[in-house]
Amino acid sequence: MVMPKQSEIELPLLEVINSLGGQAKPQQIYPLITQKFPQLTQADLDEQLVSGGNKWTNRIQWVRQKLLDQGDLFSPERGVWAITEKGKERISGVNIGPATPQITNLVEIYENYEDDFRSQLLDRLHDLTPTQFELFAKKLLQVYGFVETEVTKIGPDGGIDGYGRLKLGLATMNVAFQCKRWQGNVGRKEVQQFRGDIQGQYEQGIFFTTSDFTPQAKQISIQRGAVPIILLNGESIVQIMVEKGLGVERRPLYLYYEKVQDFLNE
Repeated sequence: MVMPKQSEIELPLLEVINSLGGQAKPQQIYPLITQKFPQLTQADLDEQLVSGGNKWTNRIQWVRQKLLDQGDLFSPERGVWAITEKGKERISGVNIGPATPQITNLVEIYENYEDDFRSQLLDRLHDLTPTQFELFAKKLLQVYGFVETEVTKIGPDGGIDGYGRLKLGLATMNVAFQCKRWQGNVGRKEVQQFRGDIQGQYEQGIFFTTSDFTPQAKQISIQRGAVPIILLNGESIVQIMVEKGLGVERRPLYLYYEKVQDFLNE
């Protein structure tokens, strides 16, 4: 079967933690969240990532990180997941709020489908190993017109994961990239470190992450007199995949609108 999307796990995870008194350890949470999805088979629960981790628990961990970033969860101490008042309000709002209106408009149906599809793409990126994510970044740059792209490891911490060249008119720009397949948001320190690694060798840097960047990281990405660092978070990467057809097959759909009266009035 298709494993539940991260968006489908958010509310059940909040409900489980709330039912355990508002906080619990992952070992207590995993079995209860699994019970929320009886369609999961034992084969689904045993499925492993290429990196060696369990795919189901890894997906729950990604959801937990997203809820932390949104303020629905917090961590009172290491190894403990706890729900915030905002998280409790979200559960309450779902339980007592008005019923979801029936979608009858084809445009709304398509927009909901597109949101769901993008969510699935982001889930797939989260399942990649660090090495697979680096190779994916290389392919993404190639569809954008970069040439001579290579994946490599340079420096004491492997800060430069790859490089390539982008032709701009008569000039050519040397660009380096770094990839972080993280659950947490990439901060100012990581962006500064990457800039230091490429300063003097490359005219631009591109930082890929499956999660997002902190406001401080975004603030320093473009600075006068410093190598510009282009930040691409998970949603931006998915947008490029859709626009460029990278790992995505697109089929045109047509909507027809009746305009007979307009035609007759002309």
